[in-house]
Amino acid sequence: MKELLKSQNTGLSGVIEVPGDKSISHRSIMFGAIAHGETRIKNFLHADDCLRTLQIFRELGVDIQETADEIIINGYGFENLNIPNHALDVGNSGTTIRLLMGILAGQKNIVTLTGDDSIQNRPMNRVITPLQEMGLILAKENENGLPPITFRGTSQLKPISYKMPVASAQVKSALLFAALQATGTSRIVEKELTRDHTEQMIQQFGGNVIVQGKEITLTGPQKLSGTEIVVPGDISSAAFFIAAALLVPNSKITIKNVGLTNSRTGLIDVVKKMGGKISITDFDPVNQSGNLIVEHSQLKGITIEGEIIPRLIDEIPIIALLATQAQGQTIIRDAEELRVKETDRIEAVNLELTKLGAQITPLVDGLMIEGQTKLNGGIVKSYHDHRMGMMLQIAALLVGKETVNLENPEAISVSYPQFFADLATLLGQNNE
Repeated sequence: MKELLKSQNTGLSGVIEVPGDKSISHRSIMFGAIAHGETRIKNFLHADDCLRTLQIFRELGVDIQETADEIIINGYGFENLNIPNHALDVGNSGTTIRLLMGILAGQKNIVTLTGDDSIQNRPMNRVITPLQEMGLILAKENENGLPPITFRGTSQLKPISYKMPVASAQVKSALLFAALQATGTSRIVEKELTRDHTEQMIQQFGGNVIVQGKEITLTGPQKLSGTEIVVPGDISSAAFFIAAALLVPNSKITIKNVGLTNSRTGLIDVVKKMGGKISITDFDPVNQSGNLIVEHSQLKGITIEGEIIPRLIDEIPIIALLATQAQGQTIIRDAEELRVKETDRIEAVNLELTKLGAQITPLVDGLMIEGQTKLNGGIVKSYHDHRMGMMLQIAALLVGKETVNLENPEAISVSYPQFFADLATLLGQNNE
């Protein structure tokens, strides 16, 4: 249990740089491992989920060295991954387990992937089903699609033509990793556009992929080459400071070096639509990153639905908090993917913010939130979900003299070990 920080009516001020993007950090290790030659990664996110990915590829026999400034990978291609006799433990990382399925689908050995209690309740059939079409053989005991997952891959993966029933960057990425190993042309059609880190990194590592709207075409097998990666700051981590600055009076902050690819900037579009004061400076078109300047704003309720949802799916819990302080009603729809994240985030957001006085109606695929609600103190829990934990800390800044205590605050280290210290700095308080 942790007593959360209070704002003390001074506002947030200063300059901060958030940790490296979690999605890109995962993929940089994966691509470096399956490429040929040396890959150097700077600003890698040293948080629990990404460290699990790094450790697993060491267990797969990949030479990975760490210095104070970078991670150096000597890759020898898909064909030189060595499957250990023990299960590979992804911890709490859904990205790791789903993308690994695609990478290891081309291995002839039997593989078992497992994780913590949360992972063992997250559905994997959305990845398994199309990979079975490509040649993956699933153990019979895994027909429910819940980890631990045991399967046998094949060195003769078949290409796939697949129309995705869900909007998921993780499923898409798993199929693209498998397609890189298959002989022939694979065609993947997205339900909605999702983050495109995998497509961009295929090209960055010397591969070929064609993207035309929602259709992605890739002809395999392909040989990738090592390269240099500079991981930008994670906009999903920046989102909590963006919200804090918008909501706490007398706030104005700068967040440096944030990744701003179009597939990840839905939060910025929503904040602007709600009337929030947020601007981009020093944009770097090569690395698709820049600085964000955010200040306290009067917000208004809006409807958020449709094609923008995949561009902000991880930011919806903090958007829900923004909505509690906006004038009028906010409706979030088409976000059923939230129910299969680290926890059921629709239900978790509803339960925990309601404890603090919010007026929320959960929907099958989203939330209906009444705005400008005065929040109170209370005891809340993270559900072992890092984004829930960070969102509730920002909510605690809004409860005046009352206290908010958080159960399982350690979940935040999954993506942002220094979160509380960085927030204390912006609040002008001593780091805890």
